[in-house]
Amino acid sequence: MSDKIEKTDEEWRKELTPEQYRVARQKGTERAFTGEYHDSKQPGTYNCVCCGAPLFDSDAKFDSGTGWPSFTKPVTDENVRTESDSSLFMRRTEVLCAKCDAHLGHVFDDGPGPTHQRYCINSASINSGDAHSIRLACSDIARKAVEPLESRYNFRRPVVTCMDANHP
Repeated sequence: MSDKIEKTDEEWRKELTPEQYRVARQKGTERAFTGEYHDSKQPGTYNCVCCGAPLFDSDAKFDSGTGWPSFTKPVTDENVRTESDSSLFMRRTEVLCAKCDAHLGHVFDDGPGPTHQRYCINSASINSGDAHSIRLACSDIARKAVEPLESRYNFRRPVVTCMDANHP
């Protein structure tokens, strides 16, 4: 995946909810059975909550009984990358978004066939395609509303946020 996205922590904090930031940017983990998508049957693609990159398709989603959304494979291998993770006194394989390095979860070799992989993903790190589109549209609307005022009155841009389903 090309066009790597790099932002400061401050920029990420402005764009994400506190839970999304903690999980996706600080390598946190949500509690089992609490995430929005752990038992979702919603068809479609699940995208990175940070950059909108398509990561997993609902056709690859299965109920692993672990309490986190589980997938047998990513939409394409180019959209995710893995790293060795030795935290919590165990060896695991961390899954990250290849475009923005968001922490997504971990992958294990105990999934169903044909891949036998279980991508155990935090709901806070993904969203349905529509949710990311809404957030981007709101950001664009806010930017377009502020830019004329900014140039006309010569002031610094205020912090403008948009509330949607992902921003309580």
